[in-house]
Amino acid sequence: MPGVAVGCPWGLGLSLMGWPSSSHASSLPLCVTALALECPKIKVSTCQDCIRSGPGCAWCKKLNFTKAGEPDSIRCDTKEQLQQRGCDAKDIVFPESAFIQLKNALLDDKTQLAPQQVRLMLRLGQPAVFNVTFRRAEGYPIDLYYLMDLSYSMHDDLEKKVKKLGGDLLAALNSITGSGQIGFGSFVDKTVLPFVNTHPEKLKNPCTNKETTCQPPFAFRHVLSLTENARTFEREVQKQSISGNLDAPEGGLDAMMQVAVCGETIGWRNVTRLLVYATDDGFHFAGDGKLGAILTPNDGRCHLEDNLYKKSNEFDYPSVGQLVQKLAENNIQPIFAVTSRMVGIYQKLRDMIPKSAVGVLHDDSSNVIQLIKEAYNNLSSRVILDHGTLPDSLKITYDSFCHGKKATIDGVRGECGDVKIHDKITFQVKVTAKECIPNQSFTIRPLGFTDTLTVELVSRCDCDCDERQSPTACNGNGKIVCGTCSCNPGHTGKNCECETKGKTSKELEGSCRKDNASVICSGLGDCVCGQCTCHTSDVPNKEIYGTFCECDNMNCEVHNGQLCGGEERGRCDCGECKCSDKFEGSACQCKKSTDGCVNPRGKVCSDRGHCRCNTCQCKAGYQPPFCEECPGCPSPCARYISCVECQAFKSGPFQKNCTDACLNILKLDSLASGRQCREKDSENCWISYLMKQEDGEDKYSFQVIDKKGTGVSSHTPLCATPEAPIGQEPWPMGAVGAVPADGAAHRAPWPHLHILCRSRRGRRESNLQNLPVLPES
Repeated sequence: MPGVAVGCPWGLGLSLMGWPSSSHASSLPLCVTALALECPKIKVSTCQDCIRSGPGCAWCKKLNFTKAGEPDSIRCDTKEQLQQRGCDAKDIVFPESAFIQLKNALLDDKTQLAPQQVRLMLRLGQPAVFNVTFRRAEGYPIDLYYLMDLSYSMHDDLEKKVKKLGGDLLAALNSITGSGQIGFGSFVDKTVLPFVNTHPEKLKNPCTNKETTCQPPFAFRHVLSLTENARTFEREVQKQSISGNLDAPEGGLDAMMQVAVCGETIGWRNVTRLLVYATDDGFHFAGDGKLGAILTPNDGRCHLEDNLYKKSNEFDYPSVGQLVQKLAENNIQPIFAVTSRMVGIYQKLRDMIPKSAVGVLHDDSSNVIQLIKEAYNNLSSRVILDHGTLPDSLKITYDSFCHGKKATIDGVRGECGDVKIHDKITFQVKVTAKECIPNQSFTIRPLGFTDTLTVELVSRCDCDCDERQSPTACNGNGKIVCGTCSCNPGHTGKNCECETKGKTSKELEGSCRKDNASVICSGLGDCVCGQCTCHTSDVPNKEIYGTFCECDNMNCEVHNGQLCGGEERGRCDCGECKCSDKFEGSACQCKKSTDGCVNPRGKVCSDRGHCRCNTCQCKAGYQPPFCEECPGCPSPCARYISCVECQAFKSGPFQKNCTDACLNILKLDSLASGRQCREKDSENCWISYLMKQEDGEDKYSFQVIDKKGTGVSSHTPLCATPEAPIGQEPWPMGAVGAVPADGAAHRAPWPHLHILCRSRRGRRESNLQNLPVLPES
């Protein structure tokens, strides 16, 4: 079991194995199950707040229990913690769930359930536990109402058996009980299409094609109220005749609903109530009425007029759930006596009705007496302890202890089978309130029996401290309530030491709020005379401070497992790390140094990033450690070919404004390394050169390369196409269109073009006389 019974006399409550004590199995344990619960202490300032915050919370009402700066919430904790802090057991307020037995008559042949009335005092979250004992009595009175399907297929059953049933049925009841009553009713279906034929002649006699004359169809007719007279039963049933309808399912649920809710007409006594439902077919249920344009839901009320259900064509069939509820409310146990082909359907219906039975009826109902006796024995030997509807704020569970066998624990209802006459069984009931509830009551009862247990509920959500008052307490300006001061008008404060001076308590509290949306003193202090007095924290070395107690020295980032990196690096101040001179960062995790960010040229992050925590944070594309490389950046070769041309050869589109157009690129005589470029210039000739990005963004230097390694020309006009002779340049752009088509003319331009490129080369070479000579590779 999850807990141990507290304050229980020997032999009451639970043993260590979770079974009711055998010597007092019928007694109720005057105790409550106390669980090992913690105390969350959520927004606690009074004793009432405390005990409502959790089932394990207790309040210390001892005067001067709190120290200077400590909040009153210190008074709220588990009993064990309060005692460790010096609160005496007599000063601890800890309301517990309990109950009082109000009525407990002895069990006999008239009283099968004990006790009959109890009162529970419920502490939020604490279950109240008590025992309920049931003893099956001998000869308990029985009322049996026989409800028969009178559709045409039941003709043989009515004529051969049921009309002669009265004496045998009553004799069977009297063999079980000293007081039995029987009644009779019948049903067919709603009298609208498509359930019956609505032709006027068919409404008078639905069996015109049969040898037998039938009575008009009807939904439900109450024929005979419950009686002890078998002859009266047989006489009234003899008057009945068969009827008829169109579709196979019948209107039996309509009839069952009226039998359940029309108790005065039926004549139900406060005894065991059996409803025998005899049919050879299925049943209509909620929604089927729409087939006959009947849309109004069943209202679950009695509508018998002259013993007929005359509003059948106004209300839909009841749902199974509605019927289950009404049968349970009126303590009626149905016995479905059905033919073999219908057993499967009615077994499913039985599974939805907690206390019901199904029996196989012979085609002529010849076995109905035996069927009823067997069904009754099965129902009466099965004891189900259940309760009425409860609000969501209440939880109830049952532990069932049946004949010393293995118990069912925490069931939604109590249940034991094979209970014989004079057998005693015990149920342990646990009721828990999930929140503070208004006073109310509910009923527990064994289904199918008339005995009930009324459970009154009283909420224990207030403290009963019962202090002796001292005239000097609270500075004479208030009274002690559960160890704290409740001040008189005009005074406030923990000890009523402050005069309000005409201000309302809300105005004084307003000066202790940071804004209208915040709580007083941030929930971490007391508003004393309009100023916040911050609490002393339970956490070692933690300080709470600030005008509104909004600050502390613990709520900061952690680095290397220490607050603000440790005392050498910084300290926590109101949620922010204040770093020493040598460190920086949100957790003082970084040294104030750029040594790890300076490239060999002395530039921090190559002017392409920022140094943070002594590490370069590079701009997009550039890589640490110094933001020098950008593998994914586009090549600058094509972008700067015009600047290379104008700076190296004084030609190209930037020839006239080379200095202004090419400020961020510089020609050098020599580069140790760089990107190899080969681009066409404005005259469609190739230039080979090296480019290197300098520190900063978009800054470059370049060196033109002598492709042949002679140093004579760094602008080699390798303009020849693969088809041209070696050493001859290709055709200049635009010159091809001027070439004649004949062979002689085709050979003529080559010397001319060769001279043209030579002359261009000469001009270029004169501009490159001082270019350095690179060694041959």
